[in-house]
Amino acid sequence: MVSDAVRSEIWFIMARQLTDRQRKFLEVLFDEAKGDPVKAKKLAGYAEGVSTRQVVEAIEDEIVELTKKFIAQSSTKAAYTMFSIMADPTDLGVKEKMMAAKDILDRAGFTKTEKVEVKSAEPLFILPSKDAED
Repeated sequence: MVSDAVRSEIWFIMARQLTDRQRKFLEVLFDEAKGDPVKAKKLAGYAEGVSTRQVVEAIEDEIVELTKKFIAQSSTKAAYTMFSIMADPTDLGVKEKMMAAKDILDRAGFTKTEKVEVKSAEPLFILPSKDAED
């Protein structure tokens, strides 16, 4: 089921000059078709002779925007998955679930903070410049 936020984003995008079939394609792509453009093309009512590539290329920017929104919304589920794995690390497939959750969070912009510590055996001092008169 497509979330309300993705649905509202679809309606925002639909304010642009899209055909009814393109709008339907976007709706079903993130819902019934579960991301499958071939299935979305059929569900949107495109003729068999229309190539999926043509359909996708015509609304590529809209698909990218909705995909970003979809990943951002999936990040909460990914975070919850990580915490549930911490609570019960004995479930089957926890390593794969943890990697998938981490990938989604990375793509949503939640990367771990890395600290870099710089040490020097001999400290470096920067002195003010000399006056030209000295």
